[in-house]
Amino acid sequence: MDPISTLWNLDTAGRAATYLASLTSPIRLQNFIEGDYSDHSEPTQWVDSFNPRNGELLAQIPRSALSDVVGAVDAASRAFPTWSRTSRQERSEILLRIAAILNEKRELFAVWESIDQGKTLSRARVEVDRAISNFRYFATYILHEEGAVRYVDGPVSTMTYEHRSPVGVFALISPWNMPLYLLTWKIAPCIAFGCTGVAKPSEVTSMTAFLLGEVFRQAKLPPGVMNIIFGDGPGPGSALVKSPRVRGVSFTGGTATGIRIRQDTVADIGKHLSLELGGKNPTLIFDDVDLGEAVPLAAQAAFENSGQICLCGSRIYVHRTIYEKFLSAFVDYVQKNYRCEETIGPVVSREHYTKISSYLKQAKEEGADFLTGEIPSEMPQKGFWITPTVLTNLRTDSHIMRDEIFGPVVTVSAFDTEEEAIELANDNPNGLASILMTKDLSRMRRVGERLDAGLVWVNCWLVRELGTAFGGMKASGIGREGGAQSRDVFTNLRTLHVR
Repeated sequence: MDPISTLWNLDTAGRAATYLASLTSPIRLQNFIEGDYSDHSEPTQWVDSFNPRNGELLAQIPRSALSDVVGAVDAASRAFPTWSRTSRQERSEILLRIAAILNEKRELFAVWESIDQGKTLSRARVEVDRAISNFRYFATYILHEEGAVRYVDGPVSTMTYEHRSPVGVFALISPWNMPLYLLTWKIAPCIAFGCTGVAKPSEVTSMTAFLLGEVFRQAKLPPGVMNIIFGDGPGPGSALVKSPRVRGVSFTGGTATGIRIRQDTVADIGKHLSLELGGKNPTLIFDDVDLGEAVPLAAQAAFENSGQICLCGSRIYVHRTIYEKFLSAFVDYVQKNYRCEETIGPVVSREHYTKISSYLKQAKEEGADFLTGEIPSEMPQKGFWITPTVLTNLRTDSHIMRDEIFGPVVTVSAFDTEEEAIELANDNPNGLASILMTKDLSRMRRVGERLDAGLVWVNCWLVRELGTAFGGMKASGIGREGGAQSRDVFTNLRTLHVR
């Protein structure tokens, strides 16, 4: 039996666990090209993917060869002329069918997202729901598009109007921290606006992308409109980005990879780029807050999904007059509410575990105070578990304060004035998100409008309306996506001047 037929029916945690316990060899995934799963030509190179909870081999991901990339781009290129001319209504109906199937198989996707990435099942369910919302949102957005019409009087009276057309084939590359949600955040607008695509999920977390191909097949998405290939960044990822027939790239991931994508596409000046990169986000807490509300919010922003969200608030700055009270309440709250194997999952891989461990060792060497957590063992014994860690007493120029650790590690520092708080928040190469806690409406605007961040949350976190712009400043990337901003990414704009 092929892998998709087997996995498609393992829609509870119990069934999945029983199946995994029975395996004598890892699950082997297949590329999804032109509406079907493809067998790999031998010899196929495989990338091992491990279960974060126990460190055991879970699946083998094909390291797609150049011929696989070319085949997927060929399929998307052949599908583009017809798909780009389909009506908005037809595209909308297909997107809604995709959403309906995802909703029907919600628990299946949540179970395998949890197994593959390590996140809790409750967190995985939230992200599956957001994936469903991505398709529903763009299914209706395209039915209500607006454009501008202008009139020019004079010797030659003209009407000028905007017209948009799909860009072409897109490379859609997503990270391992929110595999399904972030991949569908790219796929939904891509096909909604009439483009076709080749999606490449992270080789670390490919399971739900593999399952997604079956959703497309059952929803009767025309063959070739969306193809899914697997493998690492330097191999198939790089080949996909460099392809001259790929007319746009939407990428979410690390800053170093984003820089490489810009380098690889610099000569292809017309290729659309949207790069959502890293974040080292500040949380500013002023002395007028209610600690009963501020502490849980700061903890959630720091440790949700084991700190593996690019929007996490990993640098907390607290007004000095409430610093000690906040710190005591915060440490107590974290210890009670963020417990490994109960309310928080492991980090995603052995490599990531090692990276986080190295930062914690450095923090100890620099004299940081560990109010919770500890330096993990050199080699994990069973799974990639790191205790939520709260650090104080670090210099502002420490790498722990400046680098995106992307794990359950948060630093807490004090500030004295509003101006100092803004300076501390902006003193970082990244500028993705910020969290501001205050009851002062004037301060909300005064401070919020000066923070170097594409997204600023005031007294809340991770709340989004899908039409709002998503993206960062500085080293956190270029471009925006969401609603009209996604339309800008996936369409070309021309103006017609009609006499």
